[in-house]
Amino acid sequence: MKKGKFNKFITTNPWLKLISLVLAIVLWLFVVSKGRTVVIMDVPVGLRNMPAGLELVEGPETISVYVEGRERLLKKLGKGDIRFVIDLNDVKEGDNLFSVSDADIELPKVFAVKKILPGTIKLTVEEKAVKNVPVRPIIVGLPANGYVVGGIRVSPGKIRINGPKSVIAKVYSIKTEPIDITGTTESFRVSAALNISRENVMTDVSEVEVRITLGRAR
Repeated sequence: MKKGKFNKFITTNPWLKLISLVLAIVLWLFVVSKGRTVVIMDVPVGLRNMPAGLELVEGPETISVYVEGRERLLKKLGKGDIRFVIDLNDVKEGDNLFSVSDADIELPKVFAVKKILPGTIKLTVEEKAVKNVPVRPIIVGLPANGYVVGGIRVSPGKIRINGPKSVIAKVYSIKTEPIDITGTTESFRVSAALNISRENVMTDVSEVEVRITLGRAR
């Protein structure tokens, strides 16, 4: 097309041509976006590089991620395909705030992150504490008629626990799961699991041996 004809083409009905261009762009966007949708996924908050001597006290377990993609592909998107991990290398004792951006979300490239809630995460970190506490066996029920409990022995009698300093300070003993002695007539031993009722408390063992001695009632 010669320059004169091209200029005439441009200057003739410019508004009509502008409207046509806008409509073409809208149509293209419609075609591109057709079949795409958004789903909300609860993504676990992963942690790495916690400094030695520190423990997590409080923080969210998951965040909500709005993921956009083609509907047929989103149906195949599993929880293992999307990850979010916070690097705690520079974390300090107390409250720590972390901003969450699209770049922090790991997912296949065919999907796009549209929104993240919450946009900021607060993690509370404390100094780690360790101490020994006694194990308290929980006995339920009564032995058979004419029998009484003569003694209860736990091995080990004390266990080591560890966790955030403020939490460990409030733990004075660890209970076992209930041990039912209803209708028993003989002494016996049993492995009893520990009942750790407080969050963030870890133990060096998961169960203890409990020996229950029965005798004839006088």
